[in-house]
Amino acid sequence: MTTRTTGHQTGDTKSRILDAAETLFIECGFDAMSLRQITSKAEVNLAAVNYHFGSKASLMHAMLSRRLDLLNEQRLKLLDRFDTLLGPRLTCEHVLGAMFIPALRVSRDTRIGGKAFLRLLGRAYTDPSPFIRDFLGAHYASVAERFFDAFQRALPHLPREELGWRLHFAIGALSGALSGMLAGADIDSLITGFSQGKSMNDLQLIARLASLIVSALKAPLPDASQLVVFASVLGDAGSEDIACDAVREAQADQQADAAPHAACRPFAGPTHADRQADISVPGTRFAAQG
Repeated sequence: MTTRTTGHQTGDTKSRILDAAETLFIECGFDAMSLRQITSKAEVNLAAVNYHFGSKASLMHAMLSRRLDLLNEQRLKLLDRFDTLLGPRLTCEHVLGAMFIPALRVSRDTRIGGKAFLRLLGRAYTDPSPFIRDFLGAHYASVAERFFDAFQRALPHLPREELGWRLHFAIGALSGALSGMLAGADIDSLITGFSQGKSMNDLQLIARLASLIVSALKAPLPDASQLVVFASVLGDAGSEDIACDAVREAQADQQADAAPHAACRPFAGPTHADRQADISVPGTRFAAQG
């Protein structure tokens, strides 16, 4: 009886299963991939998957941990380095650097990640499956808390709740946009398209990413007059009920000697005179139109 050989060594079966699961996850997402597809791509039978991992869920845990554990270890190591070097002089730029630099390093090293790593990262952070969301939230909660504490030390004037909102919006929006594109594109091709063929090195890339987030994190807290500005926008958009509430709250918070703003008029946007009084806020100086 002739024994069939596949050209693969038995010892690399586990790695082939992990590689196949990673490729299919990047291409299809968690819900659309099946164990049948994984076994076919890895050229193994279902018994091999059950032997090494036990289930699809355990296989996905192992596949994600294989890449993301290394990434987060390097992130924390770099953050520790910055803490040691700078102490109380730690800046937002350094904290963001500790987040971005290791990801770029891994993406440049074909032995531990390569270009596919950024696509994996993009898929992991945009996949809608509750399974993936729950895994990332639970498995890396301590890493997220460590970075949150670092941002608090870099921005001690911001209340914890306000910092949480800003990080959620700034990093979440940017990461979501980038991850969504990375999930289906080569990062080098992406950068070439955005830069109209001009080369961009890692320094320029990190500086562009960080500058957007730093600006959002360091923006001054909105005061009553700024709320009035956006209340006028809501009024123009036909959301008079929301605009009225915002104006009333803004008026209540203003200093006693401030000139009162015009009463909110249901079903009508602010007049030209209202805009002249309310939109010309010191530091913003919007030009009223119409």
